[in-house]
Amino acid sequence: MGVLDSIRKMGFLLLFLVASAMIVSSREQLTSRECENLGFTGLALCSDCNTFAEYVKDQELVSDCLKCCTEDSDDSMSKITYSGAVLEVCMRKLVFYPEIVGFIEDEKDKFPSVKIQYAYNSPPKLIMLDDEGQQKETLRIDNWKREHILQFLREKVKPASASS
Repeated sequence: MGVLDSIRKMGFLLLFLVASAMIVSSREQLTSRECENLGFTGLALCSDCNTFAEYVKDQELVSDCLKCCTEDSDDSMSKITYSGAVLEVCMRKLVFYPEIVGFIEDEKDKFPSVKIQYAYNSPPKLIMLDDEGQQKETLRIDNWKREHILQFLREKVKPASASS
């Protein structure tokens, strides 16, 4: 029975190693250039990707987020907020982004610390600002729906009264 036990233990060890390799490969990190091309900067926390998954049911997009995120060092880090934001977009390309047009026309006034900036040939993106007005994070929002933009800004941008 000693040989059979050894074979059984080796089989379990092999199974464990294969499962571990699959988990590691599913958490592979992409280069910062690849992440930027996907619309992620690599500054997002992995807990933000989990929150993102609650609103966006596209598993491939969530998987890309997880490949570009930074591990949370503390739960409070997922509560990072910004003093303001700039929604940057090319005015000529707006016709291709009806959700963003809807946000600008109907919802933008709810966020006084969010400014609109038109930049030639710029894909739609949110540039998140710190207390000094310095850029801290940039997120491409090409495929975001209006409600996702609203939810993200509600969670991540401090109310105007808090910043004064």
